[in-house]
Amino acid sequence: MYEKINYFLQEKKIAKKDFVKNLLLLEPKLKITGEVPTEQSIYRYLNGRREIRVELLPYIAEVLGVSEQDLFSFEIEYASEYNIKYSRQAREIVDLLQYAPKITIEHILTQLRKHKELHKESTKQIS
Repeated sequence: MYEKINYFLQEKKIAKKDFVKNLLLLEPKLKITGEVPTEQSIYRYLNGRREIRVELLPYIAEVLGVSEQDLFSFEIEYASEYNIKYSRQAREIVDLLQYAPKITIEHILTQLRKHKELHKESTKQIS
């Protein structure tokens, strides 16, 4: 979720400090404590160091100018920070694939499968 929020911040050119300020202005109260989260807590949400409380989602959506459903929709550009950086290129590749000959598509598939396996192996070693 924090990656999605950061994606919207980047897309809408909203600075984190402005997001935090505007979120606090809405005075969202946490159900557990009945209090507004601290500025420090909100930065932790944005950095993925703290789980975002569900009751904050309507307020977050309002500050971002998106619907709550937009926070839950899944598209490639929201998958990770890496995909956020390269999402425009990935969309362009997908759009251009219709013009590629079969042999090129097969080559791309082979290469991507190899990279997928290498990624799986490297994450196993880290675990």
